[in-house]
Amino acid sequence: MDARDTDLKKELDATLHARRELGEDYESVLVDSFLEKVDQRIDGAVERRVRRQLAEQQMQTARDSRSPRATDSWGERFGFGIVSLVLAVPLSAIAGALAQGPGMLVAWAGIVGVNVAQAARTNPNLFGRRPRSSRDSGWED
Repeated sequence: MDARDTDLKKELDATLHARRELGEDYESVLVDSFLEKVDQRIDGAVERRVRRQLAEQQMQTARDSRSPRATDSWGERFGFGIVSLVLAVPLSAIAGALAQGPGMLVAWAGIVGVNVAQAARTNPNLFGRRPRSSRDSGWED
């Protein structure tokens, strides 16, 4: 039994004591007064719960807005591909001039590697991986 229940019990005892002293003529007034206090107590409890739930929702919204989002838009993929090809031309020229064939292979392996890494980052299911959920611990059952 917490303090609020004790206070409510005291209020009920006081109401019953007043009813005994004043008689049945004031019974409805005393009962209405007690019920009003109970209503206020219930309203206060509901208000506290609603405020707490709103605060929890606001905290969750704030957490979600700060979490990184997967950026898998068509414009980003297209732009990354264009930039990759534009940079491939001078890299190929430099690698071909300095190390001929093997240099070209290394330059294009790097370009392909960067594009594969970007594709894997923006689309986790691309290579058959499944996205990890919050329940996945990495341990097998």
